[in-house]
Amino acid sequence: MASRPSDDESAPLLQDTDDPHLETGSEAPEHPSFSQRVGSLLSEPLTTLNRVLLVLLLFFLLLSSIFIGLFAGAQYKLRHRNDEPGKTPPSATFTSVVTAPTTVTQTTTSVFTTTAVPAPVPTTPPQENVCLTPQCVRLSAAILSSLDTSQDPCENFYDYATGGWRKSYPLPSDKGRYGTFNALFQENQQIVRDILESNSSVTALQGSTDDLILRKLRSLYSSCMNEDTLDKLGEQPLQEVVAVVKKLYRGESTDITKSSAKFQNNRKENKKDGLTAALAYLHSRELPGLFDFTVEGDAAVDPNFMVLWFSQPDLGLPSKEYFEDKPTRKVYKDVIRRLLTVAYADEEESQKKLANNLVQNEEAAKVWPPWPWPPWGGDDDDDKSPKNHTEQIKKLAKKVVKFERRIAQASLDLDVLQQDPIGTYNKVPISNITTTLPQINFDKYLSTFNPRNFPSEVIVTYPAYVSSLFEILDTTEREVIEAYLVTRVALGLASRLSLQTESWKARRHLDEVLTGIKPGAVGDRAEYCVNAVDQALGYATGRYFVNETFGGDSKEKGTKVITDIVKSFKASLPHISWMDDKSANAAAHKADVIRVKVGYPLSPDTTSAESIARYYSLVKVSDYTYFDNMLSASASEVYLAWQHLGKQRDMNAWEMTPATVNAYYNPPANEIVFPAGILRPPFFSKEWPSYLKYGAFGQVAAHELTHAFDSAGRLYNQEGKLEEWWTNTTSKGFLVKQKCIVDQYSSYSVTGPDGKEVHVNGNLTSGENIGDSGIIQAYRAWQAQYDDSYKAGDEYLLPGLNFTREQLFFLAFGRIWSENIKPASLVQRVRSDPHSPNQFRVDGTLYNVPEFAKAFNCSSKAKLNPPPEKQCKFW
Repeated sequence: MASRPSDDESAPLLQDTDDPHLETGSEAPEHPSFSQRVGSLLSEPLTTLNRVLLVLLLFFLLLSSIFIGLFAGAQYKLRHRNDEPGKTPPSATFTSVVTAPTTVTQTTTSVFTTTAVPAPVPTTPPQENVCLTPQCVRLSAAILSSLDTSQDPCENFYDYATGGWRKSYPLPSDKGRYGTFNALFQENQQIVRDILESNSSVTALQGSTDDLILRKLRSLYSSCMNEDTLDKLGEQPLQEVVAVVKKLYRGESTDITKSSAKFQNNRKENKKDGLTAALAYLHSRELPGLFDFTVEGDAAVDPNFMVLWFSQPDLGLPSKEYFEDKPTRKVYKDVIRRLLTVAYADEEESQKKLANNLVQNEEAAKVWPPWPWPPWGGDDDDDKSPKNHTEQIKKLAKKVVKFERRIAQASLDLDVLQQDPIGTYNKVPISNITTTLPQINFDKYLSTFNPRNFPSEVIVTYPAYVSSLFEILDTTEREVIEAYLVTRVALGLASRLSLQTESWKARRHLDEVLTGIKPGAVGDRAEYCVNAVDQALGYATGRYFVNETFGGDSKEKGTKVITDIVKSFKASLPHISWMDDKSANAAAHKADVIRVKVGYPLSPDTTSAESIARYYSLVKVSDYTYFDNMLSASASEVYLAWQHLGKQRDMNAWEMTPATVNAYYNPPANEIVFPAGILRPPFFSKEWPSYLKYGAFGQVAAHELTHAFDSAGRLYNQEGKLEEWWTNTTSKGFLVKQKCIVDQYSSYSVTGPDGKEVHVNGNLTSGENIGDSGIIQAYRAWQAQYDDSYKAGDEYLLPGLNFTREQLFFLAFGRIWSENIKPASLVQRVRSDPHSPNQFRVDGTLYNVPEFAKAFNCSSKAKLNPPPEKQCKFW
């Protein structure tokens, strides 16, 4: 960690006060002459201490010579540059120290000159100390190594700030994308891994309850690492879950030995309950299907009263657009075929083998359908029933994909779903859903999750989807719906099987196509397992992660950055052209009351072993059943979520675990949350100079704060309630600015693996792009605190960096978005992610920040210094 040297650090390395050869109170010896001392040194052999001191002396003389030479050369260049005829240097900014180098990129045919004008030279160079501690040297080296100075910062700042990092960290073959967020997450997980692989207690957290928590964590990790057991089990764990889903879907009374008429009647009666039971089972294990229920605040009435929300499900592909892409659909269809082949392999024999474990009713072992399977004839093309099992599965897979494609087409577009909180708030009596969707027994479904608190109302995000789902279910063969449910299970759980299984390979193939992962590439097993443990028991791992990494005054210093940015935002409100005084005052009040949470949650309480143990008490873990362990964790998480229904919001609960490298804003709670995991380099260090802290972590904080006033956040008032709290004039002005930024980002595009251009969805990303525009608030906050920070020694310079503090602020911002990404992953991000690709999060943001162009002295013709009328400035 970088720090300025204290008086103690400046003291001599070796002291003579304890030398036994010196006698206190004795007469001082006569001092020999200089020539005598030299002669004595030359005539006597050098001691070990003398040799060390001599080496150190020569080293510091050499280091001083280098710095003197660099300084003299820089001054010579500066004097000659300013002496050029016709050149008038621009006025200096208050922190300018040295010039930014002119960037030249030469090809075989031409020379490209940067559009950045040399930085201004102070009239009297300030005599400032440069931090030369090892921490400062390493920090300087990290910044320099991340750069690609062959790029022009005024034309392509993203490549300039991140090009060196991306060359140093090539994309691993088993990943579709890898950036600073991923790198830091790996560092965080390595800390957790060291704890999991140790057999001892954690320092400072010793006790019987902590021992129990650690035992559970280590057992889960051990079960994941036990690949021999996974190989022996093969497909069995997944097949058992599939068998449960089939049994529930088909109902208990499906004995084929009964009369045909009675069998048909029972089928008709049990169809509704069977689908309901199968869906409830899936949803209780966090597996998607047909629809989704979540528990969240009633945003229009009481944001802190937790109610039920009904929405469309997650799809098997990242977004609905993929279902309209024939090559992707073909791959998906083949993956579904492979999964169904395993799920329905020799079903009659599988049912008999699993009967003792899964079916209590002995007669239910004789389940429908009779063999050969499936029993229905024909398909969409009026073909006859296939003659062999392979063709049967192929036809079924085709129908499943067609079924899911209809669900995708009926779903609301993601940009509307995420950017229109008023349009997606539709409170209705629960009876409306039960009437519109009679294929589901919602009374039984809801009682599965919360039998003591049956809601009378539900908020539907997209009512038209409910009606469409009725038609889709009503016109789809029952066997296709079952196969759809089976594939939801397989897609969701296959990654927890042995890597040798067909289900794992099929699921992996889909990931390879969608993200660009190298076929057959497999990552480090320990990395996967640590991630799995954190996913299942993240608040428990977070307790030990926080103990190891989040000490001292990190929380206080991180919080100060956030509160400074809130102050900066409030100060800017009266100067925003599109916002009138009434709306500005209301916005200031919302910013005043926003809850700031840093580090770790208190529900469950990270600081209490007992609280963590209670939270995970329902999770059953064994050393040998990784698949079952993860199912138990999922079931526990769903159960706990449903317990909030009908209660007041738990203000101490978080949506992220402590080691997460991320942050978020929750509109109904009006809170911004920053886990300890992101308060580490390259985002934050309490020892960094302020210009780096505010440029990196300050951007994260400003981004989340700005979400409170973006396209969706602006529709929630200071209490988190949905309402139009801005005046009409202000709302109209905002919409003009929003259209500007939508158009700007819609003009950006990426190139897919097929060479085709795919444009960014400016509507989908508008909220996040507006959030990124908050960088200007971080910049102003840094400037506002500069004088105090300078006096406190927190604006110290780093060695070897020929940049001003303003430039380093923006370099800190750019560095955090370093990322290598495959074309397929880029397309996936553009189609499904509300965040723009990282290049546009940097260059697109700085396009609208004149302070950046000023800091780098960009010419008026530079790409990132457009005319004011072309900029989309919100703040």
